[in-house]
Amino acid sequence: MSDKATPVLWAEADGAALGPLRADLAREYWRWENDPRAVLGYGRQVPESPESRAEGLEHQLRGAPDQARFTVYELRDGEPRPAGLASLLIDHQVRTAEFILVIAPEAKGKGIGTVATRLTLDYAFHITGLEMVWLKVLEPNEAGRRAYAKAGFQEVGVLRGAGQWQGRRCGEVVMDALPTDFTGVSAFAAEG
Repeated sequence: MSDKATPVLWAEADGAALGPLRADLAREYWRWENDPRAVLGYGRQVPESPESRAEGLEHQLRGAPDQARFTVYELRDGEPRPAGLASLLIDHQVRTAEFILVIAPEAKGKGIGTVATRLTLDYAFHITGLEMVWLKVLEPNEAGRRAYAKAGFQEVGVLRGAGQWQGRRCGEVVMDALPTDFTGVSAFAAEG
């Protein structure tokens, strides 16, 4: 892999890493977000066109003060492979953020999402100084709920009837994480 193609990795742990968004991955981001299992997990029923996603990525690449977005990488054989997206949608007035994660279909079930979630929370609390990060996950999505709990989120309530799962109404489970749950050295801290 040439130096130009080598991705920037901001932090890594346990076989996964986070780096910046990349324009050359627009088609992959689109593929991951429009995988039928991801669409089901989001609770939205309409796919997005590649053109629409590319337009949205252009905005995200310019940066926005209320967003922190990362490419998730799987680290195998010393070579990082793009494997997902992690996002913090920040409300600066109250120092909180909504967390969103999408993992590539071929990377699911390997623990990459859990590590990426922990790294994103590390960034949120140790770099951005947020006071709370929250997410919503559809109630029937037990695998997602377990993975988020393993990464450090706690279930705090249910928005009854707020979601759709396979054509049926369901609740959305609200989960949150606090900085007091993530003490210790940041993976983003520079060494030396």
